[in-house]
Amino acid sequence: MSEVSRRAVSRISGTAAVVAAAAVWVILLGPLAVLLSQVSPHTIRHSLDQPGALNPLWTSLEASAVALGCMVVLGTPLAYLLARGRLKLARVVEAGIILPLLMPPLVIGLLLIFLIGQAGPVGRVVSGIDPNVFGVNTFFALVVAEFYESAPYYIISAAAALTTVDVRLEQDAQLLGDRPLSAFRRVTLPLAAPGLATGLAISWARAMGAFGAVLIVAYNPAGLPIQIDETFIASGLGPALPFALLLIVAALPLPLIALLWSARAHRARALPVPLSVGL
Repeated sequence: MSEVSRRAVSRISGTAAVVAAAAVWVILLGPLAVLLSQVSPHTIRHSLDQPGALNPLWTSLEASAVALGCMVVLGTPLAYLLARGRLKLARVVEAGIILPLLMPPLVIGLLLIFLIGQAGPVGRVVSGIDPNVFGVNTFFALVVAEFYESAPYYIISAAAALTTVDVRLEQDAQLLGDRPLSAFRRVTLPLAAPGLATGLAISWARAMGAFGAVLIVAYNPAGLPIQIDETFIASGLGPALPFALLLIVAALPLPLIALLWSARAHRARALPVPLSVGL
């Protein structure tokens, strides 16, 4: 193939890729465009001015924040061990993390009934403390359901982000006197932070929008997804749309910030290092 032919094929391939990317972008944003076209400021004010209309928003924000905190505390060490290959039967552990992603959320909810319900092994223990706090249809159950629906996304993303950090940098920091935890905090964490933030953002969005498992084990207190479902059943599609828009507005800022941060970090890594740095 001649050079001219190769360039022509390259231009055609590039154009096709751009067209395909634009088509996918339009398709994915289509439902949002429809939502914005169907919701008027008057409808939003009328729906959200009702007494207690914003209570599901605060419930979702609080539960998602608690679930996110649990992911960071419990998921980050697990992701680090997976990234560094320090777990025996690592593939079995990875399969256990991926398994909830393969199950429909409704199935997760049904299984959680057997886990945290009063007849379940965990439920028998925690209900002995206070069934009104740690039972089904409690804030605790809402956090558990959101955790199960979203934690795998964070752990997988965190492990991928930590894998990109050269282990030799951690070893160099320890040779210079840092303890392993200090080396992780001062070296590994800053380098992996954009990827970790992206994982957290995805998990946050999944937790805020969790519905299937929540519908089974935590119908009360109602978060935004349950409020959308209740409003749709009781009043139809129109009155439910303002709550759908509210869910998007509440869940979107963190993913956008993480996306911008990650893009900025990648650009900073791509910049050439000034010669003066090594002098």
